Amino acid sequence: MVYVRDDGVFDASIEKIWKYLQDPESHQHETILSQKVLEQKGNTMKIRAEIAGPQGKAEEIWQMRMDPPFGFELQVLEGPSKGSKQTHTYVPMADKTKVIVVGDFHRQGASDEDVRKGTLAYFEQVFSEDNAALKDF
Repeated sequence: MVYVRDDGVFDASIEKIWKYLQDPESHQHETILSQKVLEQKGNTMKIRAEIAGPQGKAEEIWQMRMDPPFGFELQVLEGPSKGSKQTHTYVPMADKTKVIVVGDFHRQGASDEDVRKGTLAYFEQVFSEDNAALKDF
């Protein structure tokens, strides 16, 4: 497992971010090819996701616990990143919102350095995608 921490500031209020997160047609990422909620109990969902990763397409099962408006936790239960856990925390800053992401990450067959670099590159990509989508949301 590799510990990774990253942060950024969205050009959107925390209220706008939560509306966006709950709108699957608007909240999409290039690397997440499809998602299906398999089970939902309260604020916790089990999701089957088809992802595009360094080794090509793969399927993962995620457990996601939403804690609006403070953030969410995501744990990978099955797939190439099995065992990875991450927490996203949102901090309101007037009309902007800081996001802090921390977690322990694993990628089957990858070195610790490749996991660290890949995770940070992924966060940079999805942050850019979200920030761009939020401008039009």
